[in-house]
Amino acid sequence: MNRGSAPMAAFIGTTPNIGTTSAAFAAAFRIAELSGMAVGYLCLNLKSAKLHRFLGVEEPEVTLDKLQPELRSASLTAERLRGAGYGVPGLSNLKVLFGNLDREGAEYVGAEEIQHLLDTAQKAFDFVVLDVGAYWDNAATVCCMRRSDSRIVVTTPALSHFQEDGGKWIGGVSALFGIQPHQYDCIVMRTPWAKSGYGMNEICKELGCSPLGEFRLTESMLGGFDRGDFGAWLAEDAAGKAAMKKTAAVLMKRHGLRIAFPPMGGQPWYRKLLAYRNGVSST
Repeated sequence: MNRGSAPMAAFIGTTPNIGTTSAAFAAAFRIAELSGMAVGYLCLNLKSAKLHRFLGVEEPEVTLDKLQPELRSASLTAERLRGAGYGVPGLSNLKVLFGNLDREGAEYVGAEEIQHLLDTAQKAFDFVVLDVGAYWDNAATVCCMRRSDSRIVVTTPALSHFQEDGGKWIGGVSALFGIQPHQYDCIVMRTPWAKSGYGMNEICKELGCSPLGEFRLTESMLGGFDRGDFGAWLAEDAAGKAAMKKTAAVLMKRHGLRIAFPPMGGQPWYRKLLAYRNGVSST
């Protein structure tokens, strides 16, 4: 893919603290894993960044607020942004820019800085995932939602979330910035303790958007957040390996990313064949 016009997918929640970041990161993880291409994950939660803790990074070397001088002077380069990204263990083509840790500085992040960051990200990566949380009272949310090629709203089966909050933000405030409900896809978070609730079709009808998929939270995943094991859960746990896989495949197809054919040497049948041949390969 030609750098400079990488597609961007933005994730926004109807409600704070419902799992928007976990869904967004899981999608980025799967896209990087399936495509083998350079994927950038930008956390643009200006006041409530949590991903570094989920990944077990207590003190990130570089965060969004530490790039402020370069953003204000419009001097951030693609090389610098790639270097500033945290390399996810076991998935070197996925880079994460952690969000603001300086809550007070969030008020000073302007639209020009965010636009420059997005411009640079499109040059630095082949695909960009943006996580903007659930608040519209900042430049990051507005700029990202307006610029993105795919817009994914994350909600839950709780009526107060998809009807009340969703109606207020997606049906109301979003439209003020030229983004209508039908321009969103929907991810519904499912928790292990909620045995009932509204279905995907009912939720999407209420929001006016299209169904994209579900993300089922598990107790092993939730327990892993405090231990910083979210990345390991996605890579190793049976439920984690399947999380957001179908959603990632839909986004990849939409934006022209191909699923990479896995190396032959990593295939179980190929290893057995080599063992049968005493390790002699004819390829």
